[in-house]
Amino acid sequence: MKNVGVRLLISLINRISTLSWKTMYRISDALRWILFDGVKYRRAVIYDNIQRSFPEKATAELEKIESDFHRNLTDIIVESLKTRTITRDEVNERFSCDYGILEEYYRKGQNIVFVLGHLGNWELANLYASANFSHTIVVVYHPLSNKPFNDYFSEIRGRFGSELIPMKEAFTRNPIPGEKPFAYFLVNDQSPNPQKAYWTHFLNQDTGMFRGVEVIARRFNSPVLYAKIGRDETKRGHYNVKIELITDNPSEVPENGILEKQARLLEADIRNQPANWLWSHKRWKHPRPEHLESFQLLDQNLPRD
Repeated sequence: MKNVGVRLLISLINRISTLSWKTMYRISDALRWILFDGVKYRRAVIYDNIQRSFPEKATAELEKIESDFHRNLTDIIVESLKTRTITRDEVNERFSCDYGILEEYYRKGQNIVFVLGHLGNWELANLYASANFSHTIVVVYHPLSNKPFNDYFSEIRGRFGSELIPMKEAFTRNPIPGEKPFAYFLVNDQSPNPQKAYWTHFLNQDTGMFRGVEVIARRFNSPVLYAKIGRDETKRGHYNVKIELITDNPSEVPENGILEKQARLLEADIRNQPANWLWSHKRWKHPRPEHLESFQLLDQNLPRD
């Protein structure tokens, strides 16, 4: 019976994904009212996260960020449903990006590691990358507990050629060997195990960060790039991607220096466009441990710019 319900829901998603973009955003507007005015989905978590991150802002400013985020989240939901049938041309119409630096690494035959936060629509970004970048795209992801759903969304994420690796296998499994170099993509701003996390000060709070980026980048000793997915404020559902180099040589960067640089870049991008980040996650649910191991700290020889 459970699988019957899953199949019906998947059938519904397939049908919805064929609707026009105009209709999809009408659905988003309705969904925003249902989720946040009706059900009041995580309203307390969202507002508390925003308030603690921007203690200097007045109540009216905080409420504006909250309201704008509500629309951002439901837009992401309907856009992600659309990925089932979206074409390469449609993806390219909605993203602008100068990825010349990637082509330079590709010509040299170099693998790269990409690190992102939950800015903009990361699902569409995956399709954009696999549709345009010369590298083989390798996406590290958290599998869904429901296998039919997990298989369904994995198929969508791999539509244009991305290879998916579950998080628990990311540190032990190599990408499938091929003729082309690969680009490893990690979105790492969720809430990690506090005993294994790197700890820094981020958005006015002690914050733990997954160390996977550090581990994988040093394992391959590959250049590490940061990608900001900014939302186009003038055209709904359109994004501007900016790529910035964190390091060309991880072996020359003190431990956790890669994560610290990412934290500073991500924080600046959130402050610049606060409603564009995913505030509904409980990122600060774990307090900083009283004692931290050396691998959880920034090497003090690295200047914090």
